[in-house]
Amino acid sequence: MTLHLALIAKTFPTESNELDKTLKIAKEKGGEVALLPECPAQTWIAATKNISDTDAEPMGGPREPRQAAAARSAEIALLGGSIEICKEGNRLNTAVFWDSKGNEKLRYSKMHIPDEPGFREAAHYNPSRARIRCTEHAGWRIGGQICSDNQRPTGCQMLAALGCDLILNPRATEETFLERWITIWRANAITTGCWIASVNRPEPESGVPLGGPSVLIDPFGKVQMSDDPLTVVSLERQRVLDARRSYPGYLAIPSDAYANLWKEIPPRQPWPEGASV
Repeated sequence: MTLHLALIAKTFPTESNELDKTLKIAKEKGGEVALLPECPAQTWIAATKNISDTDAEPMGGPREPRQAAAARSAEIALLGGSIEICKEGNRLNTAVFWDSKGNEKLRYSKMHIPDEPGFREAAHYNPSRARIRCTEHAGWRIGGQICSDNQRPTGCQMLAALGCDLILNPRATEETFLERWITIWRANAITTGCWIASVNRPEPESGVPLGGPSVLIDPFGKVQMSDDPLTVVSLERQRVLDARRSYPGYLAIPSDAYANLWKEIPPRQPWPEGASV
């Protein structure tokens, strides 16, 4: 079973028809699912700690309906998202998966929030505590991890335990650290037996040197990279099955033991910036 995934390294911060046109091109190139970068419908607000009332919005609009409508118009499934304001007043950096009819199938919010120059994300949204899950699409089980979530492998391991085949990892990173990211992606792909795909915000914004290639890692750790703003890649589900019959994919996942052991360890807050530890 093959899935054709469009990796789209573009952002769409204005209410133009650029997203619609781009998704239609992706569809014409054979794409069945499209992946956008982190927070694709707005500028990179985390460049500073400055907060605006327009940075976030309640679930359902207007950024999310615009993306859902574009997916429906192009007849392609889409992982996009926005910064949403929850009923409790918290802000969350949220990825949303819509099917090719624009129906929401998955909502996942970022758990691991950086706070450093250029990435003052802690000032703009809260860490999510929502459960990990995946969704079915075209015979594949698909899950999401947003940017830094992939630097803590627990979410990927949970997705694998749920039978996930493909982990979508929208990001906003500096190309300087690409090799570090590739090391983590490869480790996560090999240990979970999942495909991992990541698309970056494409260019520097507000003095932050964002950029770097779109990346696809197969379940055995093979790396593909592309600097094209729109590229369609082919994923074979048989690679997932083969990986999970091989070492380390076949190893047991004793979730009950993991849960009990984690309960014995208190949560650790981020080290203070500049602290001696």
